[in-house]
Amino acid sequence: MNAKRLIWLTSVACCWSAAASAQDLQNRPVAPPPPQANPAPAPADQQVVDFTADQLEYFNETDTVVASGDVRMFREGNRLRAAKVTWNRKTGEVRAEGNVAVANPQGDVAYGDSVQLTDTLRDGVVQNLLIVLQSGGRLAADKGARSGDVYTLDNAAYTACSVVDSSGCPKEPSWKITAVKVVYDTKRQRVFYKGARLHLFGLPTLPLPLLSNPTGNQGGSGVLVPDIKFSRVNGLEFVLPYYFQIAPNRDLTLTPHIYSDVLPAIEAQYRALTSTGAYQISGMITDSRKQPATINPGTTSDRSLRGYLDASGRFQLDPNWDISGSIRLTTDRTFLRRYDISRDDRLRSTIRVQRIGDDSYFSVTGWATQTLRINDSQGQQPIAVPEVDYRRRFNDPLLGGRVEVQLNTLAIGRTDGQDTQRAFASFRWDLRRLTPWGQEVTFTAFGRGDVYHSDENALSPTVLYRGNPGWQSRAIGALAVDIRWPLIGSVGDSGTQRITPRLQFVATPPIRNLAIPNEDARAIELEDSNLFALNRFPGYDRFEDGARVTYGVDYGLALPGITVDANIGQSYRLSRRPEIFPNGVGLSGRLSDIVGRTTVRFRDFVSVTHRYRIDKDSFALRRNEIDATIGSRQTYVLLGYLKLNRDIDTSIEDLRDREELRAGGRVQIGRYWSAFGSAIIDLTDKKEDPLSTADGFQPIRHRIGIAYTDDCLDLGLTWRRDYQNTGDARKGNTFLLRLSFKNLGR
Repeated sequence: MNAKRLIWLTSVACCWSAAASAQDLQNRPVAPPPPQANPAPAPADQQVVDFTADQLEYFNETDTVVASGDVRMFREGNRLRAAKVTWNRKTGEVRAEGNVAVANPQGDVAYGDSVQLTDTLRDGVVQNLLIVLQSGGRLAADKGARSGDVYTLDNAAYTACSVVDSSGCPKEPSWKITAVKVVYDTKRQRVFYKGARLHLFGLPTLPLPLLSNPTGNQGGSGVLVPDIKFSRVNGLEFVLPYYFQIAPNRDLTLTPHIYSDVLPAIEAQYRALTSTGAYQISGMITDSRKQPATINPGTTSDRSLRGYLDASGRFQLDPNWDISGSIRLTTDRTFLRRYDISRDDRLRSTIRVQRIGDDSYFSVTGWATQTLRINDSQGQQPIAVPEVDYRRRFNDPLLGGRVEVQLNTLAIGRTDGQDTQRAFASFRWDLRRLTPWGQEVTFTAFGRGDVYHSDENALSPTVLYRGNPGWQSRAIGALAVDIRWPLIGSVGDSGTQRITPRLQFVATPPIRNLAIPNEDARAIELEDSNLFALNRFPGYDRFEDGARVTYGVDYGLALPGITVDANIGQSYRLSRRPEIFPNGVGLSGRLSDIVGRTTVRFRDFVSVTHRYRIDKDSFALRRNEIDATIGSRQTYVLLGYLKLNRDIDTSIEDLRDREELRAGGRVQIGRYWSAFGSAIIDLTDKKEDPLSTADGFQPIRHRIGIAYTDDCLDLGLTWRRDYQNTGDARKGNTFLLRLSFKNLGR
């Protein structure tokens, strides 16, 4: 016997072995006949049964038709296929035998060894029944009967999983539900079970009394799959969502959370889809003890109602106009973290109306912020009521180029802080030209006029941001020329490289910056993304003045499977006017620090990006940031490192130094199994940030888990540990077991 024949026989034996253990849900050897292409019209007063067969016999005495050899019958959209069919025309009974397949107009297919039907080809009794649903699930039973729109099955099983492996051999489904009795309502597209039990990987597990599940794409009301979690703070947690389908476009999910160590909580989510958009409203409420939001809260606590509200929506009123908004509120600063809902340290509620045209933009936006940070005053949080922004672009009919005008107004109030109002109008003109030698030259002219009003400036904790109280105004003007010269050449036989020197001149007259309140231009730092920006401040409230020249080079290399993109640059201030940048951001001297970015990619397997800022005097790394992705989609490692060594005055809270390490990854340990993990470590010490509580190596959080994922089942076990206390959100371990079934729940 040769090797190929031995391998073939072995694979066939494996298939037969698998089939023997899972015959009830396996595919059958025949398929139903396809629908008739052009069925003959029936007389108005008669019901016609069309059929074909290899051999046909008629017995006049009993008025019986016996068809054999690939028999196919059609009536009113119902289709039947079998090896032999006996049709008693007097009683209307149709008995089909031998690899029977019956399909209804909805696309569901019933298979059986022996089928007894009425001549409607719909109602009847089937032995060794298999129903393959049009939606993808399947039902199998020792015996089944159909009457009208309802199947009744005895000793049945249901699964939505594949029953064959990648080689086409039968396999046990990842999960199935067995029951003493099953009722499948084709009109309601729902399966009801009596005496049900869940089987995972062929092993019986949980009993499921009074279970039902939808089979179509519309879903239906019912209990969803539970979650089980254990945490140090709340103890064992059992989550059992119940889903209400109010209408095809509206639903409600109520989720009780039962804890072993604290009182239960109730969570709800309402979702709706309208003709113009969609919205959702969710929230959670409980009664529990809370402690002050400090790192070491002590033992004092008080009991109160606690919860959160989260709502969002967007509506497209017409092709140009839309309205969107969100509400995010919580009763206290530790609730979201304690109940493992979110780790955001600020919650922002917004409302926006905007119009987007081909060359115009208009928006009215309002927002409010709730802080969850330790020792952060809620009274200092801004409330915008509102911001109005209008922009218009058009071609310059005189000199060519592109013109953009902008009108903007903003009012910010605080319950216990500085209030600021702002309005400005700006104009920007850009003209791009190519020289005969291939240089790309862009000319820019910019002008803006601002009016500000502020009061209670002394309540702003950072003096640099206050500005002068009362009414203030300023004018801004800037001229710039930006020159790029792309040089492209070949590398070897199949590679190319691109070298693009870049030079920029910017001139701006002196501007009244420090007299103006600073609300949106605080987090300033020189980096590769803003090196050539007209204004290197991030917002509108500060504008860089003086004259400067900026120079740098972009580099690109493309080889088979390898790409490199890099840039590096620096700027020099031509004017001697005192700068307004804080020391340490890279722009505080006439000569700036050196900034750059390098990205290296090897096929789809490796991607490494390095961003840096080098001190112009000591060549020390003031910013060192590395992000790396290594591996395939199934197995990969994510690494991130950031160190900000800027030595900025600690009173400027937006620019504090820090150092951290992030790592994550996933390892595929089988076709369906994988292990995953992630960690965040704070490497900041007192030398880098005197206000930091870290000691140079302080883990913040890590997560390790194992997961199983196939075509119909997600199973995961996760261990997470938090290393920081914040009020009653205590550090400790959390374990989460999660199941997700296709066509059975979430």
